[in-house]
Amino acid sequence: MGSLTSWTVNPLERKSKEKWNFGATVTGVDLNNIPSDDIKILRDEVWRHKVVIIKDQHKLDPKKQWDLIRSLDPETTDEGKGSNDHRNGLLTRARCIPGAGNVRVFGKGYLGEDHHGYKNLTLDRFLNHQWHISPPSKEAFESGLTRFQRWHFDAPLYGDEPTWFTCLHIVKQPRGPDLTVEWADGSGLTMKIPPGRTAFFSSVQLYDMLSLEEKNLVDHSWVEYAPHPFKWIQHCKSQNTGLGIVGGGHLPEEELENYDPTAVKRYPMVWVNSLTGERAFQVHGICVRKLYLRNSLDEQPRIVEDITEIQDFVLGIQNRILKPEYILPAPAEEGDLVIWDNYSLFHTAIDYPERYGPKAFHKADSGGSAGPKGPVQIPMSE
Repeated sequence: MGSLTSWTVNPLERKSKEKWNFGATVTGVDLNNIPSDDIKILRDEVWRHKVVIIKDQHKLDPKKQWDLIRSLDPETTDEGKGSNDHRNGLLTRARCIPGAGNVRVFGKGYLGEDHHGYKNLTLDRFLNHQWHISPPSKEAFESGLTRFQRWHFDAPLYGDEPTWFTCLHIVKQPRGPDLTVEWADGSGLTMKIPPGRTAFFSSVQLYDMLSLEEKNLVDHSWVEYAPHPFKWIQHCKSQNTGLGIVGGGHLPEEELENYDPTAVKRYPMVWVNSLTGERAFQVHGICVRKLYLRNSLDEQPRIVEDITEIQDFVLGIQNRILKPEYILPAPAEEGDLVIWDNYSLFHTAIDYPERYGPKAFHKADSGGSAGPKGPVQIPMSE
């Protein structure tokens, strides 16, 4: 346990069968009035614990939430006024709270007569199980059987750099019995999760699962993402686990409209935490169009462009951690603010039947002032 001025930081407690190794709660802070000197301390706690749940922020002003997320990356140039054309299409359609930068309203159901200026707002969930290759039946879903929606980290993967941190303010939380999340991939795996939770796994813990030979390979290798990657995959289908693409469906490059070749992103496969030095295998596999594989700095990389081979490589690593014992459904309650390190975690939403009631959260992120750094330098172009 540590302390931030008058704050208290407690690592999350695991049950006997749980193996995830990250997360903490913070109590005793009012984010509407956080001293500027404490911002760096909070940033370091997020780098260290990867996801931090700041308790009892029921009265958090969305404008203060935007100020907070920007101050955690003080060099960012994101003023929250752009068109967000390069972001995931879900974000471009979400409602921004007036005067609060890139703080957006997400959720499901009726949010009341006045939700920060939105009158009698009812949200229809953008994400649904039609993304999966074989969705659960309506009857199964209504009985409480659900899926992980889409495992990802928050990044446009074109143009702007990934946000360092993402934060969710939980405004309304659904209530009811635990849901059963199914893998539906032949493994028979399931897990119980309370409704309304965001689930996480650690890409640092995943990296630690690799053999020495595999670590050497991914330390020296990199990926190239498609231009306008979320448009590229808009007709694709997901594995039923929410992780990875099944089959084809990618748009031909000539249908991606004009794009700036200098905005296409190449990132190392392994991202190094600037505070702790930890390494994370952080690859958004559904958007990768090329792998560059090598085992040393002076080795000529093997370039992989076959989508099936790319998927097999990435999932061959990531599926190792996609097990119930490594997945944390962050125990956030109504009024809490959740902040996570977007450079070391994957996360996903989980849908629930409407009878559980409305859900509302305010999500904020800002374009990163600097992109990820790997263990070794990678070429920026061929």
